Amino acid sequence: MPAANRAGRESSQPQGKKGPAPSTIRIGRRYRPGRLDGDYDAIVIGSGIGGLTTAACLSKAGKKVLVLEQHYTAGGFTHSYARNGYEWDVGVHYIGDVGSRRSMTRKLYDFITDGELQWAPMADNYDRFFFGTERFDVMAGRKQYVASLKQRFPAEEAAIDAYMERLAVVGKAINVLSVEKLLPAVPARLFKLARQRVLPAYLNRTTDEVLSELTDNAKLKAVLTGQWGDSGVSPRESSFIIHGLIAGHYMKGAYYPVGGASRMAETIIPIIQRGGGDVFTYADVEQILVKGNRACGVRMADGTEITAAAVISNAGVYNTFERLLPENISRRHGYTKRLRHVEPSIGHLGLYIGLRESAAQLDLPKTNFWIYPDEKHEENLAAFAADAEAPFPAVYISFPSAKDPAWESRYPGTATIEIVAPAYFEQFARWKDQPWGKRGADYDAMKAHYTQRLLEVLYEKLPQLRGKIDYCELSTPLSTDFFCYYRRGEMYGLKHDPQRFEQAWLRPKTTIKGLYLTGQDILSCGVSAAMFAGLLSAISVLGLRSAGLLRKFVKGV
Repeated sequence: MPAANRAGRESSQPQGKKGPAPSTIRIGRRYRPGRLDGDYDAIVIGSGIGGLTTAACLSKAGKKVLVLEQHYTAGGFTHSYARNGYEWDVGVHYIGDVGSRRSMTRKLYDFITDGELQWAPMADNYDRFFFGTERFDVMAGRKQYVASLKQRFPAEEAAIDAYMERLAVVGKAINVLSVEKLLPAVPARLFKLARQRVLPAYLNRTTDEVLSELTDNAKLKAVLTGQWGDSGVSPRESSFIIHGLIAGHYMKGAYYPVGGASRMAETIIPIIQRGGGDVFTYADVEQILVKGNRACGVRMADGTEITAAAVISNAGVYNTFERLLPENISRRHGYTKRLRHVEPSIGHLGLYIGLRESAAQLDLPKTNFWIYPDEKHEENLAAFAADAEAPFPAVYISFPSAKDPAWESRYPGTATIEIVAPAYFEQFARWKDQPWGKRGADYDAMKAHYTQRLLEVLYEKLPQLRGKIDYCELSTPLSTDFFCYYRRGEMYGLKHDPQRFEQAWLRPKTTIKGLYLTGQDILSCGVSAAMFAGLLSAISVLGLRSAGLLRKFVKGV
């Protein structure tokens, strides 16, 4: 079979109401030792967007790259799954900064997919915030956004202008921070000292501290931070860097991949295969092999050893240094101690809903809903952590079938909805050692309880959906742990607080020769940020030879 065709998908057919059919959207090839094809220049562990981007960039630089994914399908948090005649995305709900082919974000997506990944714009009002009974519509475009803010808060014009100026500073600062991650250790330390003198101190203070310097209007601050769920950290704990990156990312509007999130992996894999490499699923890496002070390959769970000059981990820093590397190696290089300075991000509940009418028939919007009890984000989070029966501190509702112009041709006469809410691992910890799908009646009852609570939030905003739901299922932090090996079910890797951005070791190149990191842990959370981390990792692997890759990127070839 031609390499360019091996990334094809299979998707399930409608199964009526017989119960969950097997998830059958599978992208990538199933691992078999006999399918390994000679020597590889690099091995990437994990097929999230960071790992796939690193592999695609190395492939375009002439490297033969093997990507190993333990899940049944490639894509990490960009994968989709099918059940009962429906399809859902587990992590991609909207992407910013891809409307213009001139933007760096769009250029990189086009580069790693050869322009095969297409984008559909969402509504101009792409996000809608609800604070109790109050509503605020977030508009695409800087002028429109600022105008809507000033119309709602006419006495806060100076604060709004100052806020927009600070967002622009964050947008420029991330380029500086990215360069710092590519420098050798000693120059990086000197660069950091210079950077700290030049860039304003507010960059890595908490979001709430920065906004409180500009205004004491609690409702305005709640509106400005209404997307805090995109990083999973409340304004009182998040770094202003991550807040600014997210707010700036969507300033020109939001888009959705045509054909769903799985099109990302589906369009990247042929680039990797074209260079002689491949992406294997069901490929469980047991250990990173280290000889002396050099990573030289991996050992699979079946005992097969695969060697390569470079090993790139997209499995997250906890998995890399606590599970994949021998403990003595991690300790000797100081990573065991460094991990104490970071924390995992919060977990989540994910409710996946299927309906037997089209998005148009159901009047589903191309707008995301963010639903809050009120503007007191921190207090609501604390109340929910203390008592799981307290109101959800945030509920995010997305309508993928309404956003995807290809949906109706693939699943005619149907629609889907995805709901996400914060969840603490501790609420589910007593079932963590039980097998997936067989955690018992108590676990199932808890899931059913959360499902109904989330559905009631949906019905409050869209009452026409009551009685229309054909199928739904709920994921918990334990689901994230099972499928993605995130030990506490964290959805954003590391917690994006100020301390996290002070960790100089969160960079592509580790102190173990031949071992590199990629993905959201080395730059920041979000699909596009993890993609740019993939580019940084490829540059680190190539070293001086990356000049040719960058020329290709700039030219778009």
